Amino acid sequence: MTSDQTARRVLKSVVFLAALIPACRLAWAFFTDHLGANPLGDITNSTGDWTLRFLSIALAVTPLRRMTGWNGVIRFRRMLGLFAFFYGGLLFLTYIIFDRFAGVEFAGNVSWQFIHALVGAVDDDIYKRPFITVGFTSFMLMVPLAATSTAGMIRRLGGRRWQAIHRLMYVSCIGAVVHYWWLVRADVRRPLTYGAVVALLLAFRVYWARVRTRTTVVARRAPI
Repeated sequence: MTSDQTARRVLKSVVFLAALIPACRLAWAFFTDHLGANPLGDITNSTGDWTLRFLSIALAVTPLRRMTGWNGVIRFRRMLGLFAFFYGGLLFLTYIIFDRFAGVEFAGNVSWQFIHALVGAVDDDIYKRPFITVGFTSFMLMVPLAATSTAGMIRRLGGRRWQAIHRLMYVSCIGAVVHYWWLVRADVRRPLTYGAVVALLLAFRVYWARVRTRTTVVARRAPI
């Protein structure tokens, strides 16, 4: 193993452990009763914020590579995207367990009747509350991204199909911002900040795609 490979492994380990810190802090606060007066709100806000942060960071990898020429940063994109899915999953579980679970009568065992009632409660909430609809859709769009994140799936799908699937991330980011905006209603400064970051990163991709297309057209028209 070369020194460069060792450095990359060490750096990836550091990033991985750093990405786990928010979850560890939240778990410590939960089990030691150090959450605020509204524990559900604290957990929801923390997991939701970190989902958006990791989505934004993962979205920023390509612009960072283009601007700095640091091609090695692309190796972190998959891990960052999976951490966005991880925190989104924690947010979804928080909603299921502490919100919907509390509204369903639990007889002490997980029966089919209980599961049916729980699914019905979630389905009804998704149908009636638009911000839940958008948030749930954004999380579901992340599922195929996580499922196809392995090197094996990239080989099976091929580069073009894999890239087409992973463009769902753009829709998921936009939906997550809209979900946050509709959730807070009054003080929209934080969702506006996330919206501005996501809009800037998406605008960069649109600009770069146009530049690349223009360069390709010019190259094809150039005399041999």
